[in-house]
Amino acid sequence: MAHSHTPAAHGHDPHSHGTMSQLMIGFAMAVVLTAVPFALVMSEVEMSRTLLVGIIMGLGAVQIIVHLVYFLHVNSKAEGGWTLAATVFSVIILVIVLAGSLWVMHNMNVNMMPVHNMDMGGETVGLSPEAPAMQGMDHSAHTGN
Repeated sequence: MAHSHTPAAHGHDPHSHGTMSQLMIGFAMAVVLTAVPFALVMSEVEMSRTLLVGIIMGLGAVQIIVHLVYFLHVNSKAEGGWTLAATVFSVIILVIVLAGSLWVMHNMNVNMMPVHNMDMGGETVGLSPEAPAMQGMDHSAHTGN
């Protein structure tokens, strides 16, 4: 008995995982959707920060949809199409990822900003009064070495 090695003979739909050309289209779109925001940030484009963040987040949302369609094969042909639950779940995940990314970036921006060491009077803030005198001292006298 001859065995057929076609995917259909083993109960698999040959179109359920996409063709190589569909995967390459998805890959190319993902690369472009990554390269464009990277180029915008690295070239320091003259635009408002709010618009730049909006463009980056919008392209990120499009990239998530590209991944869902081209790599996870969530489309109208797979398993009877998008059900209401799958659509709602995808939108919730998209909102969580985008809102969470904005929240993390905002908190990192606030918490990672450099601290200014000078107050309005020009004196160094945070040092004890004897600290300037101790800067020129030999530290071996204090360590016993």
